[in-house]
Amino acid sequence: MPPDAHPDAPPDPSRARRRRGLRGDGGAGGLRGARARAGRGEGADPRPPARPGGTQHADRGRAVTVAPGRDGAHVDAFLEMMAVERGASENTLAAYRRDLEHARAALRAAGTPLWEVTTEAVRAYMAGLDAQGFAASSRQRRLSSLRQFFKFLYAEGRRPDDPTSPIEGSRKERAIPKILSETEVDRLIGEAEAAAGDPELRGAALARARRMHALVEILYATGLRVSELVALPRAVLRSRGSLIVVRGKGNKERMVPIGERARDAMEAFAASLRDLPGAGESWLFPGLSESGHMTRQAFARDLKGLAVRAGIAPARVSPHVLRHAFASHLLQNGADLRVVQELLGHADIGTTQIYTHVLEERLMRLVTDHHPLSDLSSD
Repeated sequence: MPPDAHPDAPPDPSRARRRRGLRGDGGAGGLRGARARAGRGEGADPRPPARPGGTQHADRGRAVTVAPGRDGAHVDAFLEMMAVERGASENTLAAYRRDLEHARAALRAAGTPLWEVTTEAVRAYMAGLDAQGFAASSRQRRLSSLRQFFKFLYAEGRRPDDPTSPIEGSRKERAIPKILSETEVDRLIGEAEAAAGDPELRGAALARARRMHALVEILYATGLRVSELVALPRAVLRSRGSLIVVRGKGNKERMVPIGERARDAMEAFAASLRDLPGAGESWLFPGLSESGHMTRQAFARDLKGLAVRAGIAPARVSPHVLRHAFASHLLQNGADLRVVQELLGHADIGTTQIYTHVLEERLMRLVTDHHPLSDLSSD
């Protein structure tokens, strides 16, 4: 019997190295439950034992046994690892599950279980997405989901290889964000402020108007992601300084400054909270959803209605567009790119650089006005 198939075999050091490469924290707690759900004991070797009908592969001199019919269990194990060890949000986990289930269905229709696919099968799947008219960004996201999944299976010894590693992703230009001008943002916020101050409104109608005013003021003042905005805790009302604590992607916290206008709108809305159904005590923007707070979709819908009343095409307005406006207007007015990166909660400066197109004219003007050779004609 190969050592790897024995439940009392010592840990495989190559597997440990691969797992350290997969994640940075080195913890194994989250994977323990994932392994159990995938049908292995806590004390056993994490690779599945040999079973009739399975497929054995050679991996640098050792056996890796793949049992059939386990796609769903391995997807669940992967998602548990992402949640526990990487702090992936519910939205991120749902997106991974959709991508993997789509690939799983397509590959099974072609006669191959997801976790046994070859590089050629993945290439065929990606070509099929292209033929069906999927955008380059959608194809790239699905390939990225498959990469993460197969890296996990390889690191856990559940596959002898990563079939996505030879596949190059399609290069695509980042889309330039939709931007509202400062005048348009002023109109949008002005419309919300006027509704919040309407003397004819009472009860729940007034509370909803004040809620919209608070939402747009806070969003434009802070540049929060919409998921961060609607999930602000009621505790932010107790913060009397100019900063609030926001919990962002990966459960990471950051401090974000909030201006006087946004704070005033937030406190005015707080005075009307009791008039909204399901107010509770936990959330600043409560709702009747399972989470207990207002949903992203509800805010996006209400924001488009506000855009119509402000005379702006609703197709041009979304919560993310206001986040773009926050970043772009800061840069236009001289803010440092690194500061904007911190405010937006971007882990990578490259993500923030998408906004630098708004700086081109200002930078060219600075060079023309101040560079010592700018007024010399070229011969």
